[in-house]
Amino acid sequence: MQYRPFGKLDWKVSALGFGCMRFPTIDGKNSGPDIDVPMAIRMLRTAIDHGVNYIDTAYPYHNGNSEIVTGQALQDGYRARVRLATKLPTWHVQSAADFDKYLNEQLQKLQTEHIDFYLLHALNADRWQNIILKYDILDRAQRAIQDGRIGYLGFSFHDKYDTFTRIIDEFDRWTFCQIQYNFMDIDNQAGKKGLQYATSRGLAVVIMEPLLGGKLAKPPKAIQEIWDSLPAKRTPVDWALQWLWNQPEVSTVLSGMSSLDQVMQNIQSANASHVGVLTPEELEAISRVRETYLKSFPIPCTKCDYCLPCPQGVTISRNFEIYNNAHAYGDLAGSQNTYNRFFSDKERAISCVQCRLCESRCPQKIAIGDWMPKVHEYLNAEVTK
Repeated sequence: MQYRPFGKLDWKVSALGFGCMRFPTIDGKNSGPDIDVPMAIRMLRTAIDHGVNYIDTAYPYHNGNSEIVTGQALQDGYRARVRLATKLPTWHVQSAADFDKYLNEQLQKLQTEHIDFYLLHALNADRWQNIILKYDILDRAQRAIQDGRIGYLGFSFHDKYDTFTRIIDEFDRWTFCQIQYNFMDIDNQAGKKGLQYATSRGLAVVIMEPLLGGKLAKPPKAIQEIWDSLPAKRTPVDWALQWLWNQPEVSTVLSGMSSLDQVMQNIQSANASHVGVLTPEELEAISRVRETYLKSFPIPCTKCDYCLPCPQGVTISRNFEIYNNAHAYGDLAGSQNTYNRFFSDKERAISCVQCRLCESRCPQKIAIGDWMPKVHEYLNAEVTK
């Protein structure tokens, strides 16, 4: 296993971290609640036996069962061999006391007295202002550090770059952060700029969604032909992982593994990783892969958001992004799940009234009002059943 610096800490993290979000399940649905416990424990312990020393879980994973199974897997001496990370479910917090309520519950579920790395889960501008700051959660977290229940504080992030830098700048005791980042997300959310900014401020950066929720693992023919043209023969998964490990700012890459084969394949990739592992030719090929994916997007939206605000509250570029992803990556079911579970009614395309105010602002001259009914018809699970 290769190990990398973790921010300013005098400790090195394994290049591969184990994300406990997609344990194998009895019904075959990797995000479902009914975890195949013996296999999940075997997978987690196998990873640790091969040098993985960063284990990441969270309160909502597998409907609350991930932390329980992770705690079981870390018995028999395994807990002492790793650093454990979990996350406060910020969206459930309604008072300052909720911080301690959830933390103490998580300690019990994980069968531990100490969580090494504790994250404020899925921060965005609204949660930062109206939950974290409003309820003095940072003060509560500092008390938990002082009494030994947690070691270091960080946050995971889903919003725009400006919000990312604001969160970092408004609190000077962050140790680490966790961002969505892969070769398709260089300008999305925190993006490459965020990776570099966090590193410049001394934070370790943990990478989630290195395969864009698995979408990069099974590329279409045009993408596979680019991979096949390279002298080095790697799987699409290995190319995506090595692109991340090639960058010195990346501390560790989380993989939500669902089978023992995936564990062993990712360990093999991590063992061969190092900063600068990719040649200029290979990096250029990855850029071509990115451009090929982008050209397959039906709607030429650049997510500049000049079209906003929408008078009805529709998140225009986000609707287009989910629609484009469904087409480019062949993942209709995943896009439908995102559209129907994580969008409020007003944010969804169905709320568009074709006022076309947005179209006058769009630099790409997209016929937004015409696209919105098509987006809803395609992504609404009730319509497409």
